[in-house]
Amino acid sequence: MSRVSLEGQVAVVTGAARGVGELLARKLSARGAKVALVGLEEEALKEVSGRLHSESAHWYADVTDHETMSRVAQEVKERFGKVDIVVANAGVATGGPFVDSDPQAWRRVIEVNLIGSAVTARAFLPVLVESRGYLLQIASLAAITPAPMMTAYCASKSGVEAYAHSLRAEVGYQGVRVGVGYLSWTDTDMVRGADQDEVMRELRQRLPWPSNKTYPLGPAVDRLVAGIERRSAHVYGQWWLRGMQGVRGYLPALIGTVGQREMKRFAPRLQGMRSGLVGAGGEADEAARATHRN
Repeated sequence: MSRVSLEGQVAVVTGAARGVGELLARKLSARGAKVALVGLEEEALKEVSGRLHSESAHWYADVTDHETMSRVAQEVKERFGKVDIVVANAGVATGGPFVDSDPQAWRRVIEVNLIGSAVTARAFLPVLVESRGYLLQIASLAAITPAPMMTAYCASKSGVEAYAHSLRAEVGYQGVRVGVGYLSWTDTDMVRGADQDEVMRELRQRLPWPSNKTYPLGPAVDRLVAGIERRSAHVYGQWWLRGMQGVRGYLPALIGTVGQREMKRFAPRLQGMRSGLVGAGGEADEAARATHRN
């Protein structure tokens, strides 16, 4: 499929304060897109916006809040005149044994990653229909294969993958294209935060190659940008993820067998694992919710 020039297009990126979202915003801006940054870290969003090459603005918003996101969608259109691209990237993660997990943190992963993505699409679809635009939903290797001690994250990313595929069938006749972006372990605050737990780090290192590596952020985001330019249905941040699609039907049984063995090995060390949200993004989410409650 031929690439569409991003010059003058308006792109919305959620979770844009850091990691994938921040670098994606910079690379879209470098290609001439006007960028609307959405997230929970207002000062960080302001700094990112100030470094972009093109026209930009930022909005403080919780992607799970429908009223807020609807307002943001309206304000983005008023600010830029249209919306051509929406990247539903905002996400959080937690890890550890399900039975000992923090119920609120577990629920929050589902709320942000799955419900927040749906809220984002619901808010912006009317303007995407007007522009015959493109929605890119960021999923994960976790959508393709299950993994022990990642129940919430795998459930949320499997959910957004299925939801985005369903949405593609619904809105395609209106000229809106929907893509799913897949990333393996990529060098972000979220992955570094997960790696701070010794058991999670060792368990990941014992995965088979190439899924046991942490990949640099830049090339992965370059692939996402190329996917946006092509309005692709599937975008793979690492080259080998495309091949995983052909074997995904075998993975639950394989992971079930291998995972039981690994969990037995790690069982004596599982007590006392932190079960809250990981990384700087997780800390920002918890801080924002604490402020809202007070």
